[in-house]
Parts: sequence; C-alpha cells; structure tokens
Amino acid sequence: MTLKKILTLSLGFTFMLGHLMAQVGEASPITLNSTGGSRIKDLIDVEGVRDNQLNGYGLVVGLAGTGDSKIDSTLQSIANSLKNYGVNVPDIQKLKSGNVATVMITSEIGPFVRPGSRIDVTVSSIGDAKSLQGGVLLQVPLQGADRTVYAVAQGAIAVGGFLGGAGGAGGATVQKNHPTVATIPGGAIVEREISSELVQNGSLNLMLREADYTSAARMAEAINRVFPNTAVAKDARIVNVIVPPEYNSYEVNFVASLGGIELEPDSAARVVINERTGVIVATSNVRVSKVAVSHGSLTISIANNLSASQPGAFSGGTTAILPSTTTSVNEQKGGFKLVEEAPTIERVAAALNALGVSTRDMMSIFQTMKRAGALQAELVLN
Repeated sequence: MTLKKILTLSLGFTFMLGHLMAQVGEASPITLNSTGGSRIKDLIDVEGVRDNQLNGYGLVVGLAGTGDSKIDSTLQSIANSLKNYGVNVPDIQKLKSGNVATVMITSEIGPFVRPGSRIDVTVSSIGDAKSLQGGVLLQVPLQGADRTVYAVAQGAIAVGGFLGGAGGAGGATVQKNHPTVATIPGGAIVEREISSELVQNGSLNLMLREADYTSAARMAEAINRVFPNTAVAKDARIVNVIVPPEYNSYEVNFVASLGGIELEPDSAARVVINERTGVIVATSNVRVSKVAVSHGSLTISIANNLSASQPGAFSGGTTAILPSTTTSVNEQKGGFKLVEEAPTIERVAAALNALGVSTRDMMSIFQTMKRAGALQAELVLN
C-alpha cells in the first residue's frame, strides 16, 4: 500500500470519527466561558433531590468509668441489649453502668446513595455521662421520619475533646471542647436507598436557596440564552426548566450543562446583627437616609463594702461586721451628629464610624435607625 493511499484512508477515518463525535456531542454537557458571575449550581437545589435525616438510640460501651450513673433508662437499655444475646438480668438495679452511656445517633443520607455506601454519624450523650472518650458504639439501626430503617451504625467513636482528672485528688478536672459528643467517620452502612426523582413530567424545578424575584428572572433569561424557550420563573424561588428533546435520555448531562451557566444574582439589602458575639454584617446594597443621631451612655455601678466595728476597751462587746452599699451613676452626654445620606456600603461604614461608638452601641443605632425609617434594609437579629 502506497503512502498516498495510507494518508487518504487516515483522513477519511478522521472525518468520519469527527462527524460521529459531533452527533454524540448533542447530548453532552455544554462548557461555557466564565463571565465573572455565579454558577447556577452554586445558587440552587434541584427539587426532588435532597438529603434525609436519620436517627437512632443506642449504647456506647468501653468507657473508663465516665459513663452514666445508675439511671433507670440506662439500666433498662443495658438489660435489653443483654437479652438480645440470651442473657437475662433478674434485677437491673444490680447492673453497673459506669462504663456505658446511652446516646442518640444522628446522620444524613444524601441523594443517589446506594446500599453498601458508608455515611458519617454523630453520637451524642443523652444521660449524665462525663465523657465518651475511648468508647465503642454498639450496632444501632438508623431510621428516617417514616420509621423505616435505612442504615446501620457501629464502631469506635472519635471525640474532639477530653476530660481529665475526674475523681482525682481534690476533685480537679480539666476539660477541652465537648467530650460528650463524638463522630464516627463512615460509621454507618446504608441498607436501603431513598429514591430521588430528578425529572418530573419532562421538566425539572430549580429552587433558589435565597428567594429573590430578580435572581429568578435573571436565571430564566440566562438559561433561555443557552437553551431557548425552556425556562420560566414561576415565583421568587422556583425556575421551571423543560428538558430539550435531545436530552431525553441524558438528563444528568442536561443538569450539568445548566449548572455551568453563570449569572449575576441579586441580593436583598440586609443587616444581620448577632447580639451574642457582637458581629454586624451588611450587604453591599444597604442604604441610609440623611438622619441626625445622638448617642449617650449611662453606667450604674453598685459596690458592696464590709467594715468592722470594734467595741471599746474593756466594754465586753464583740466585733461586728457592717455591710455598706455604694451606688454611683455616670452618664456620658451625647450631642446630635448628622449622618449624611449614604448611597454605598462604603459611605455607610464611614458615616457610622465617624460617630465613634462601640460595636455594641452600633447595634442599638441600627435598630433605632430602622424604626425611624432611615435604614433602607432588612434588619435581622440573631
């Protein structure tokens, strides 16, 4: 065979292969160039595809004297467990429970998890055990809300803390984190699959994690630019997408293509205040109208003092302890300060920082500004 014929056959094969791949590629995921926005997959959940919570009740054994005290429920659980192995306990009050703890086991099983897969579990003491360190969880069935068993958990637990010195000289103890909560990575084996329906009646619903009308409309527009006349925004959270005919047997590829589409989501103006930690977080579109703010602080101090009253010499009296209370009030005067209208979050921060108040005082100012109608944002208190 000559070189010319070999080249001709090679080019013909390449052309046929390219034509075949082009036909197969009609149902392949589409790769889009990045536009700097957020991907749809990072903004939504697909209706019908969700996690499910599991829970169970069991015993952790092998503890070094840090288990439950002689609680009736613990003793009864130990007796029931022994009965499963043919050991009958006539008097449960004679059982020792120091090395055993009653626990609740919680876990989540994700979508498309098949039987035989492993999932993580969390083990939490429900009695008065001091620590679960070094314990082993006995076999426990994990049930869903429908009381059906979907997984079975068992194994050595891992505690992210410790309790030392319990019962030592003087009763001193050293504790780090929470030794009564533990985990078992891959500690449960899935026994039953939970069905997940990805496509319903030829379409699927995309649920925005943050409901917003503008974001839903933008998402439908972005999808229609890639897959014309397939997406409709039903409300502030749901975008319904019809599966194109070429993807009827390739729904996973279609969802993968949707997930890669980018858009610029909108976010509500919101100020979140955590009063426990003193953290304030504001979104970029928070606005403040022109307002005058006066802030002053009132500090009340109460001190208890003890003084001794000595009797006179040779009077035969006794020394008496006399308590006294001192109260002081310190009020810091505050004058009105003008906060100019701030159309950007940077100017909002600069205007509030100019007041020279603490974070705790800033929380009160935000709440008062909201009541006065000067804060154009949702105020969320945690």
